Amino acid sequence: MALSSLERVIPALMNEDETTGKKTLLLHLERYQYALNYVVPGTVADIACGVGYGSHLLAASCPESISRIIAVDIDQTSIDYARLNYSNPKIEFMVADAETFQSPVSLQNVVSLETIEHLPNPEKFINNISTQLVVGGRFITSVPVTPSMDANPYHLHDFTVNTFKQMFLKAGLKEIHSFIQVQPYRIFSLMGRKENRAKDLRKNIIGFYWQYPSKLLLRILSVFKDGFTNKYMVAVFEKQ
Repeated sequence: MALSSLERVIPALMNEDETTGKKTLLLHLERYQYALNYVVPGTVADIACGVGYGSHLLAASCPESISRIIAVDIDQTSIDYARLNYSNPKIEFMVADAETFQSPVSLQNVVSLETIEHLPNPEKFINNISTQLVVGGRFITSVPVTPSMDANPYHLHDFTVNTFKQMFLKAGLKEIHSFIQVQPYRIFSLMGRKENRAKDLRKNIIGFYWQYPSKLLLRILSVFKDGFTNKYMVAVFEKQ
């Protein structure tokens, strides 16, 4: 995946005024700052770390309790960028698939933000990662809980708060804390692809709705309920 993609957040390239630019970056940074409040001492696996800015934030902000960070992404170009721009003695960057990733050491923490909506089998991923967490280990994660598949061709699933939580509860994890992020967007700016990163949004959305009419209904209900906003759930789960 190209670094300029909608799905790659690169702090140095984000436009100040765009919904898909700096405003999106601030949401991502807020998630990592939130994670800092809930990590337990030991190793962290940052799954789908992108270009590594979040892994670097964790390593730099929490040196006393985080002994090691294994930062994983499926994209070689992103990992190369991370090694060049966000290196830290505590961080090991590696290329791996999230669904099949096997940690070389036991994990006290997993941070995986805005990941599961991209995966063919989210439950496989959650179960795989959960088995590698020690008892008392923390799984810190986030996902869109308003519709996103229609606009974003990289997203393979839509989630609600309930369907998101249930996957982790079924894997034997207990919710410790959660909160909702709200991101207003300018519909005409995005539809007109006036924002640079919005060029990757789905190009034939009418055709998508024709093929999947239930997704059009989801969008209508979402706009009626939440207006022109995206909502994201950020949560901490603990292995029992």
